Amino acid sequence: MQWQFFIELVTNGVLTGLMYALVAVGFVLIYKSTDAINFAQGEFCMFAAIIVAGFLNLYGFPLWAAIAAALLFMLVFNWGLERVVLRPMIGRPVVAIIMATIGLALIFRGLGPLVFGAETQPIPLPIPDQPIVWGPFFVSPIDLLGGGISIAFMAVFGWFFMKSRKGVAMRAVADSHQVSMAMGINVERYFVLAWMLAGFVALLGGLVWGSAIGVDTQLAQLGLKVFPVVILGGLDSIVGVIVGGIIVGVVEAISAGYIDPYVGGGTKDFTPYVLMIIVLMIRPYGIFGKPIIERI
Repeated sequence: MQWQFFIELVTNGVLTGLMYALVAVGFVLIYKSTDAINFAQGEFCMFAAIIVAGFLNLYGFPLWAAIAAALLFMLVFNWGLERVVLRPMIGRPVVAIIMATIGLALIFRGLGPLVFGAETQPIPLPIPDQPIVWGPFFVSPIDLLGGGISIAFMAVFGWFFMKSRKGVAMRAVADSHQVSMAMGINVERYFVLAWMLAGFVALLGGLVWGSAIGVDTQLAQLGLKVFPVVILGGLDSIVGVIVGGIIVGVVEAISAGYIDPYVGGGTKDFTPYVLMIIVLMIRPYGIFGKPIIERI
């Protein structure tokens, strides 16, 4: 029946959108703390997933040990990245940080296959492969798991930024590095914290999406896939990321279900960008983004 098909599309679109939002949180995290966009977030997810899959499939590590190794690497790497590359940029134009992240993205794309090989590798999570059936509807277990992880993490993440002292300090650092330093806030410490948290988010996103679609260099495309999510919701809004992710996921699912059969496929790849452009024309700062008014 048509209504059942529509509900299935919307349900799967919502779960996929929550998984997009999990990756998009990495963009918000860096932007809220450093006032810059991390264009390497998709590559962070890819590389974290490649480490987990490599230790699982090439070296026979148990799942928990492979995840622990990837987490340790991402935390240490992002700590070193901030200390060596990004710390000298404190107080400099934001474009310098953006260009640094683009360079990191290219390095990760070449380094991952060089270390662990270019073939697609699975991440077998301890969940069933068979879809979960509820009456006339069915849903993938990995989609349910990804949606649940996204909701849980973003609830903790939102509380951290809005209620904890460290979260408030990170928001202050995002507003102005110079003013924060003048008020006694250790900007360098919160830069480190922000990038280490971004590494943790990348690991979660890489695990979920790597298990869903397999792990290879194409996983890095997640960064571009979730960019409309970030723009729609607003670069500085966690709630906006959730709403934007759900909107993008549902739009993709409906496009694939109703338009692709008539045009041969591919519409779900560009419809989020069409929606993003429309929103930018109406609200350049996103649905939940904070308007920035500059006086001259």
